[in-house]
Amino acid sequence: MKITLILNGKTEQPFLQAALEYYVQRLKHYIPFQCIEIPSPRALKSLTEAQVCEKEFELMQKHLAPSDTLVLLDERGKEYRSIEFAKYLQTKMNQSTKNLVFICGGPYGFSEELLKKVTEKISLSRMTFSHQMVRVFLAEQIYRAFTILRNEPYHHE
Repeated sequence: MKITLILNGKTEQPFLQAALEYYVQRLKHYIPFQCIEIPSPRALKSLTEAQVCEKEFELMQKHLAPSDTLVLLDERGKEYRSIEFAKYLQTKMNQSTKNLVFICGGPYGFSEELLKKVTEKISLSRMTFSHQMVRVFLAEQIYRAFTILRNEPYHHE
């Protein structure tokens, strides 16, 4: 299995970019892993929220294959404890999932087209986080999940 994070926009804060890169490098020890940052659509102020979501989807689509399993990060998605999330990833591997794609949308959510293609939604928390921070939190949780699956001493419970 391969895991891909599709992220909307660039990481603006150097400390968040460094944290994301830290977990990306650590994850490569366990699984093929990549982050794809799509650019923010141009002329945002002249577009409606729905149009912004459509433009974002157009940019994402270039990186999606029909066989990808798409998981949206959504505050209304299913919440997992870390051990449950590790089991979720193990299940995906057992199902021979080729590419598990986590998508972090923009500030207006997701287009209707994307929502039709989604396999499931997960939530990192009921709280709202900046899109910049979510990418670090998700990468860390994926890393934590693999250490749990390998019985490594990163996670304590």
